[in-house]
Amino acid sequence: MTKNIPVIVLTLSVALVPTTGLPQLYAMGPVVNGHHHFNANDIDEHMRFWVDTLGGKAGTFGNGTPIVLFPNALIFMREQAPTGPMIGSTVNHVAFSVQNLRETVDRVSAAGFEMVTATQAPPGVEVVDDIGIVEGDGPVSGIAYALGPDGIKIELLEMGAQAEPIASHHIHFFGQNPAEIRAWYMRIFGAAERPGQINGIIGADLPGLGLNFSSAPMPMAGTAGRTLDHIGFEVENLEAFTQGLETQDITLDVPYRHIPAMGLAIAFFTDPWGTYIELTEGLDEVR
Repeated sequence: MTKNIPVIVLTLSVALVPTTGLPQLYAMGPVVNGHHHFNANDIDEHMRFWVDTLGGKAGTFGNGTPIVLFPNALIFMREQAPTGPMIGSTVNHVAFSVQNLRETVDRVSAAGFEMVTATQAPPGVEVVDDIGIVEGDGPVSGIAYALGPDGIKIELLEMGAQAEPIASHHIHFFGQNPAEIRAWYMRIFGAAERPGQINGIIGADLPGLGLNFSSAPMPMAGTAGRTLDHIGFEVENLEAFTQGLETQDITLDVPYRHIPAMGLAIAFFTDPWGTYIELTEGLDEVR
């Protein structure tokens, strides 16, 4: 499929980067979060959002294409006008936890990006000065929502006890039957069910990554071509994993490919609701 060709080329080049220091994907398990891949009208503006404003670590591929590194998530970009924002698609937003939410929200506003906590916070959450107040004894003490370039939507959660200033936290899916979507992600990726619900949100968890699911009144658009083009999972023994997908009548948009010289394997497929997914084996070597 033509839409996949630029993505494959961009992804393969990551293996050419010299690797030193600790890996960015340090969660351990058969399936962990790998990356989020965005379409960008202006890559410099995306870098200003992810690096200068949120504090991600700037890096490059071997061909000079920029990448942003967060603990347990890599941000990929390609220069292509998106067909729509994240809101309205099956992946409504991605989330990062921060040590100091007030400082992060102030940086977002000072950089000229829009805070939308007042309209995007779950029902019943009191919002004061762009921050949703979270009560209780849990690790999260506040939430906020921001819009980046091209309609990127991110949730920020304050977790003051974490070691890193900012880290990947969860992916939030919207659909008409969130319980069905959660059950599918648990079955396919081995995510563990998260008991109960908070503000109508149900969840499941992979090592180092939460998967949240909310109800939508109508079918959501698929992600391919939009600002968040696809999400990525890093998978142990990817070839066997893709063979297992095919036995469950899941058609791969891009079949399993192993490139020994690059130390990387990839595959692509689309979930039943339209979320475009890349599977990788080897991105855990990126530093």
